[in-house]
Amino acid sequence: MFAAKKVALCRQARSLAMATWLAWGLAWCGAQAAPGAASAPDPRPLTAAAPLARPASAPIPVSPLQDSIAQRVDACTTCHGADGRAGPDGYYPRLAGKPAGYLANQLLNFRDGRRSYAPMVYLLDHLNDAYLREIAAYFASLDIPYPPPVRPTETSTVLARGQILVLQGDAARGIPACVQCHGQMLTGVAPAIPGLLGLPRHYLAGQIGAWHNGRRRAQAPDCMADVARRLSPDDVSAVASWLSSQPWPTGAKPAAGLPHALPMPCGGVPDPAKPAPAPAPRSAP
Repeated sequence: MFAAKKVALCRQARSLAMATWLAWGLAWCGAQAAPGAASAPDPRPLTAAAPLARPASAPIPVSPLQDSIAQRVDACTTCHGADGRAGPDGYYPRLAGKPAGYLANQLLNFRDGRRSYAPMVYLLDHLNDAYLREIAAYFASLDIPYPPPVRPTETSTVLARGQILVLQGDAARGIPACVQCHGQMLTGVAPAIPGLLGLPRHYLAGQIGAWHNGRRRAQAPDCMADVARRLSPDDVSAVASWLSSQPWPTGAKPAAGLPHALPMPCGGVPDPAKPAPAPAPRSAP
């Protein structure tokens, strides 16, 4: 990430400049205190700071400049939490452990205007596809424990309605069950379908609402926007409340695939029930 790397390089430059300034200051103090110095001895008593002077030849330790993907994405953790665990305010979602294809799609959506959030657009505006996929792969590789869910405050009736929509859907209104796409354990499906557990209630409700009103979009055909427009506000509240009250299964990972086809086509999401096409044979040189 160019902006993240720029921030990190600036920090390293400031550290190096401080170390150089300190080395120069210590060397000057040592020269003044050395026998035979050009200036006359200072008649004033030594201060407490005098013992800190070093010989000019003493090396000053300087941290080496890093250039790892972990160091370059450090700017992401300012909002998304250490190691991409999620921000403490419930607004910035978890990145760690999500399918790499899903994370890459979201980075591309921000850069290409399908999602709008000014800080994200600014960070990603000039980054190429390969770099965005490298960032996504890094966060997807992190195996960080999930915190326990927040105790729900909604009524049992609301939670029961949410559970039905998540596990069964509503065929009469053309609403597929969440588990039909996001996996039976709701932990997501590789490579591009995210898990729905471990997310705050307000974040879940906010994202469904953004799809409903067009503020969040995905590659066409935008299946989530289609589903969101079929949900009532009460449905959204019930689904978000039930999902946010469920713990992440211990040791669970995104599923490798689905036992059935997706209930509807989704842009940017290869059908997990269909094997990937074989690569085309290379022509002889």
